[in-house]
Amino acid sequence: MSSDSVLPLLETPIIVGFGGVGVDFLAVVPVFPKPDAKIRTTEFKVQGGGNTGNTMTCAARLGLKPRIISKVSNDAPGKSMMEELEAEGVDTSFLVVSEEGTSPFSYIIVDSQTKTRTCIFTPGYPPMVPADLPKANLLSALDGARVVYFDARMTDSALVIAQEAFRQNISILIDAERPREGLNDLLGLADYVVCSENFPKAWTEASSIPRALLSIILRLPRLKFAIVTLGKEGCIMLEKCVDDESSHVEEMDVDTCLTSLTKTKDDSTAMPTCIASPVTKLIAEGIGSVCGRLYFGTTEKIPPSELIDTTGAGDAFTGAVLYAICANLPPKKMLPFASYVAAAKCRALGARAGLPYRTNPYLTSFTESIV
Repeated sequence: MSSDSVLPLLETPIIVGFGGVGVDFLAVVPVFPKPDAKIRTTEFKVQGGGNTGNTMTCAARLGLKPRIISKVSNDAPGKSMMEELEAEGVDTSFLVVSEEGTSPFSYIIVDSQTKTRTCIFTPGYPPMVPADLPKANLLSALDGARVVYFDARMTDSALVIAQEAFRQNISILIDAERPREGLNDLLGLADYVVCSENFPKAWTEASSIPRALLSIILRLPRLKFAIVTLGKEGCIMLEKCVDDESSHVEEMDVDTCLTSLTKTKDDSTAMPTCIASPVTKLIAEGIGSVCGRLYFGTTEKIPPSELIDTTGAGDAFTGAVLYAICANLPPKKMLPFASYVAAAKCRALGARAGLPYRTNPYLTSFTESIV
């Protein structure tokens, strides 16, 4: 395959991911079972999972060099997780392996009628604690890293890693799924946040997602951008502008700004797109104002016959965002690119099987004129 059809990178950036890994037991059923019912699977698969494991796998397939920090046990599931990650090009040398206990795992029920998935998670034991990662190992793991990713689990250990990354001026991306104990301290160190649909309003108590994003940017002054993923409805991103862009810009209510963007989307386009506001002083009464740019990203329209499983779609999206940061993609290319990667994942069962490789020629269409 020619180099023209390979996803471009000026280098091979090292990234570090800390958080959940596990084994997923995926059961596809004709319809979600009712209480006390007996039902048969139509398909069953066992594969690696966990937000960090999935995100690092996605990043590896896109051409990055991920290192992963987490904890498993020296049991069969733990060994299989490590082998699967290593086969994908993820450096597992910083995984903590307990001689006793059990590795994390999840039961995932995939409803083939509604195309939804229900996850039942069992944490590993013993849990990871800061003492599991000596300072020398931590420094080695962070050596040369471009970005450090956290899925906001095991926050005591995450904060130790994040503080060291902060001291070394390594960029930090937080995947905020829901409010958790210790998350606020992590968010205070973040350069980038990617969050689930419910997180912004739950964390800020704002009345709308755009108002919540503005509140997040104001509460976390280090942030360069915050993204909220909305499933099949797309994504919204608020990017803070640099200071020298803030003079002589118009003011606009942030909710009104989003409404104006969504009205211009082209519903006839099947592939993901991105619509951006100009640099604007975005305001929300009772919250404040931010000079920035609001983006609305659409998703790929996947034919129903091709939509298999949404497990791990958010992890795929975030893995693509990590690539975009390392490749210096502008947001108008980053958001459609990440949406395409997430949609590709949804065409296969489980969080990893459908993740595209950097040799996928279609990926380059999102990165033209960048390198």
